[in-house]
Order: sequence, then structure tokens, then C-alpha cells
Amino acid sequence: MAYFTTRNCYLTILSLLIISLQLTTSKAGVNNHTTNVARHPMDPLTVQEINQVRVILSSYATNKSFSLHSVVLEEPLKSYVLNWRQGDPLSPRKASVVARFDDGPFLMLVVDLKLGRVDQVKTNPLSGYPIPTLEEMLAALTAPFSSAQFNKSISDRGVDFKDLVCAPLSPGWYGKKEENKRIIKIQCFSAENTVNFYMRPIEGLTAVVNLDTNQVIEILDHGKHIPIPKGINSDYRFLAQNNSNKINKPINPISIEQPTGPSFKVKNDHLIKWANWEFHLKPDPRAGLVISQAKFQDPDSGELRSVLYKGMVSELFVPYMDPTESWYFKTYLDAGEYGLGLTAVSLDPYNDCPKNAHFMDGVFVADGKPYIQSNIICVFESYGGDVAWRHTEGNFAENKVREVRPKVKLVARMVSTIGNYDYIIDWIFQSDGLIRTEVGLSGIAIVKGTKYKNMKEVPKEEDLYGTLVTENAIGVIHDHYVAFYLDLDVDGSNNSFVKVDLRRQETSPEKSPRKSYLKVTKNVVKTEKDAQTKLSLYEPSEFHFVNPNKKTQVGNPVGYKLVPGANAASLLDLEDPPQKRAAFTNNQIWVTPYNQSELWAGGLFVWQSHGDDTLATWSNRDRPIENKDIVLWYILGFHHIPCQEDFPVMPTVTSGFDLKPVNFFSKNPILAAPPNFENDLIVCPST
Repeated sequence: MAYFTTRNCYLTILSLLIISLQLTTSKAGVNNHTTNVARHPMDPLTVQEINQVRVILSSYATNKSFSLHSVVLEEPLKSYVLNWRQGDPLSPRKASVVARFDDGPFLMLVVDLKLGRVDQVKTNPLSGYPIPTLEEMLAALTAPFSSAQFNKSISDRGVDFKDLVCAPLSPGWYGKKEENKRIIKIQCFSAENTVNFYMRPIEGLTAVVNLDTNQVIEILDHGKHIPIPKGINSDYRFLAQNNSNKINKPINPISIEQPTGPSFKVKNDHLIKWANWEFHLKPDPRAGLVISQAKFQDPDSGELRSVLYKGMVSELFVPYMDPTESWYFKTYLDAGEYGLGLTAVSLDPYNDCPKNAHFMDGVFVADGKPYIQSNIICVFESYGGDVAWRHTEGNFAENKVREVRPKVKLVARMVSTIGNYDYIIDWIFQSDGLIRTEVGLSGIAIVKGTKYKNMKEVPKEEDLYGTLVTENAIGVIHDHYVAFYLDLDVDGSNNSFVKVDLRRQETSPEKSPRKSYLKVTKNVVKTEKDAQTKLSLYEPSEFHFVNPNKKTQVGNPVGYKLVPGANAASLLDLEDPPQKRAAFTNNQIWVTPYNQSELWAGGLFVWQSHGDDTLATWSNRDRPIENKDIVLWYILGFHHIPCQEDFPVMPTVTSGFDLKPVNFFSKNPILAAPPNFENDLIVCPST
């Protein structure tokens, strides 16, 4: 889900205009975006450049109306970016645009900002539509109220129209009935007496709207017998909590103090330098937070060595596990249907991020015009008492050795609130060369209305498709799959994927009193299909990405390895329509040759896509990947069986993965890191 509106039936137009105005006039942070200019080949489009795109398209399509569904930087060729150095002039800036003229086909255009012209025009030959515009979604929310059947269904449930909150939901794709027209589904909630309207669904009522005509195609009402949950104790705000009769032991505030200031520097708005790391950071309307050209300065040679050319979330698949009429279609592809950047929220400077954080704004497009979403990325140093490395040697009675180093990390964070869910995306850099990526899930576990108030009322044979979390409300079982695009360039672009398999090896009695041991076998993967990997605890492997053309002083190829964290795999039938659309979840690991056009695991256009343009489609070409410029795709998964602790708001659940050096350095790269001393630290006295 993306945007919501509260509708007073007499003030529809006014309320929608207010919401639109709020979304498109967010105040900027410290930057003056009206004068910003690009200084790096990967810098996002500026306010001036977006305005220029609109002017060029107005001339290109004289006397035609047009809508802009996406306006982003047309990234230069990778070869150019790799050869570019700070201070070099930038190549002519171009914009990649998805536009529609006079309700014609959706066009993909490349706009040359220097020459002031449209260079390329292409149509998408495959299925699917781009993200609807904000204006289309807001308009679709008004459409159901032209239906007497819809209005009667609301009134019959005793809901006051002033308390109505409705959500525009992506429909997925389920066959010929939905072909050749863009549709959206509208469902509503009652916000009476609660800010948490998600806990008060108007169950079973769905309006299907044609996005092109803004006409209601169908009204479905299968929930007339289901009461609206009362939403008791559903307000999650601090001031709404009654703690007078509860044991509540607060934690004293904790703050990181940096008397001499932060150790990281932000140059030209997007270039981050910290410890031995240097990388480019920017917001993207679809991917959210994008890391580019992450390099590490070797502590021995001083060389700035490449690690990651580009890293980002490519897609986010959220299928709900209720096959009934009002729920079967809820199988969201959030990045391609709503946009992780477009739904990014301004961060709380004292709770989302610590007070030592640096904030960045996003420049996006609504109604074809630029708008500023302020403070959607924060960058900060983090220290929680962790240890970077240590050892105590107690064998020397008189000269006991104890060496310890603190682990300080640099975090780049974005939070996307897509309707009820909040996704906390962290890219974490460590001084030892490790990159950790974490995804935190919080927000509201959306519920289904039910007639049941207690589990003793539920017949044994009935499947609730979830958990009764409060009276008349079922938390529906669902999954989350986050597809990461990781263009690793380990000491250069040409890399190889090596599966390092660990298998039990049997011994013979005459050779050892041991019966078994683990043997390591290294297999260089030749093609894409062989790279497709399902994780297994009982046939474990390490996953190395090495540069076979560069060796350490003892002859090992330099590399990085993927270290998976807790994960989950999709259990849906491979022929189930949502699984076909999200076929990138068929494996946890994919490796493909670099292709600038292959960025989005679910396809370029995802809304109502059929699954004919996915990572699985590309990978099945089985192209060679040995000693090539290759891309790692890692699919992070969560199964979520809701429980009462998820009501009324969920404690954050986190998982992720590491990209860890493996023979990249000649020795521990932080051996010379200094320890902390008492005089280095401020100790705040207790009061």
C-alpha cells in the first residue's frame, strides 16, 4: 500500500488537494535545492534538471498532454564512471523518463539535458505498467463514491463517511479478465476513535477501478456479516498509553558523544568518506537508498581498491496467504508498484537516528514537477560496546597480554513506510572492510475482520489463514522477500563466482581414530544456471566472489564472500501467478553478467506484470559468468505468522547479510587501529 486519504463525502476535492499539497511541498533540509548542481556522474537529477525535462518534453509533444511516471538519471556507461576522477568534467547529463502522451502507450525516453532534446523513444514490449502517478491514485480513491452500491455498503455497516480511510491496492495479475486495462483495487477502513485505522477494516468490500477512465468496473462485497473490529487499545502513540497500573521500567537515555565531531565527511552532498571507506550515496524513487562505487583504501599499500560498484534493493515481494476473494490478490511488489524512495519518510532525528547523524533529502517528481522529501537518509557512526578484535594471553604470569579494539560502524539508513508496513534499510560499513546490510520490519500487521472474538468460537475445521490477535481481527500470515542487486567489482570488474562446498569426508580406521571430517572443495561456476543456489544447512557452502586476475603475496585470489543471515524461502507453487511474477524468489542466490538494463528483479514495469521480464527469465539464458563483470543477486526472506505481540504495532524484526573480505587483505586490516583510553571518552555522571 502507498497513499491513503480520509474522505468526507461533501469535501472530496478539497481533502485530496490538501493531501497532494502536503506530499509535494515538504520542506528541504540544509541544502538549497534550487541552486544544487551535479558534481559526480552518479548524482541524482537536481530540481533544475527535472524542470528542464518538463520543458523539453513540452516542446517534444506540442499540443499534447503528458504524464510523467518516472524521471531519474540516465546513468552514464559504467566504463565512463570507472574512469572518471574527482575534478574531471561530467559527461552530458541525461534523464531516463517513463511518460505517456494523450493516453497513448507508455514510452521510455532518454532526454539529453545539454542538447535539450529527446534522444531515444522506446515502448515496453513485455507485460506490465509503470508505477501509477500520485494523481492517478488520488483520483482512483474518489471513484467508488460514484457507486450507489458502494455507498450503501458503507452506510449499512454504520460507518460515518467522515471516518472513512481508503487505500489504493495493486491488483497483481490473474488472467485474461484483467488484460488490456490498468486496474486498481480500493478497500477501506473506519478511523472512528482510533489513529490506527488498520485495526478497523471494512472486511470484504472491494471496489475495482479502471485507472485510465477512473470508472468503477466492479463492486465486490463478501463481508456484510462481518463486524468492524472495535479497535480497543489499538492506539500505539505514547500519550495514549495508560501505564498507571502497569510495571514499566524505563531505560535511561543513551547517547553517543563525539567531542571532536564525527569521523566521516560528506563531500558534494553525496560522497561519503569514513575510516578507509569511500562511497557514493543517493536516494532513488524506486530502489530507495543506493550505494555506488564503494572503495576501501588498503592500509598497507594506500591503494583505493574497488569493492562494490552498485548496491540497492531491486524488489520487495509481499504475498499474503489468504486465498479468499478480498485477499488473494494481495501479493505486492512494493518497489515496482509503489517505490521505496517515493514512500520514504522524513526520519526522526532522535529516535530513527542518533543526534550525531547527518541527513539527506530526496528530490522526486509528482505531477511532473520536482518536490523535496526532507531528511529521508541519515548517516551516522554507531558504537554499542561491540568488540572489533581482542585477545587475552594468560600464559605469561608476570606480563599478561590483553589487547582489545572497539568496533565502531558507519550506518546509512532509510525508512520506507508503504501503507501499514515500515521497512528500515541499513547499509553498515565496518573499518575491517566488511559491509553489512540489514532490513528491519516494523509498523502495523494489517488484519482481516472476523466474526470471532475468541479462539474457542472457531470451528476446528476452519482455516483462519492467520492468528486472532484481538477481538474480531485476524493477523493474516504473509511473507517478505527483499531482492538485493549487488554489482561487486572486487579489485576490478572481472570477477568469478566460486562455490566453496563443505562436505563430510569419511576416514578409514587405519588412518585416524576419527571417523569423519569436513573437506572443502572450491568450484568456479561457469554459467548463470549453475550459479542459481538454494541455501541448505546440511549441504553448506561459502559463496566467494574473487578476482582471478589478482593474487595475494601467497597466491590466493583476492575476494569477498557473501555471508547469509537468517533467511526464508518461498513455499508457493511455481505456477501460482504471484510466484511467476516474483520468480526471483525461486532461489536465494543468482549471479548474472552485468547488463545496464537488468536492474529490477521483477521486471522494468511491474504493475499487472505477467512474470515475463524477471531475474529468472534473464538467468535462464545461461550466459557465461566466469572472469566476467558479474552481478550478485541475494534474496532475503521472512515468514511472518502474526502473534498478539504484533498488536497494535510490531516490534522490529531484523535480518540481513554480510559482504566480507576473504583474502582481500594481506592480514587483519585493523591491526593498527588504536584502542580507546579513559581520557578519550566523556562519562556522563548519573543524577
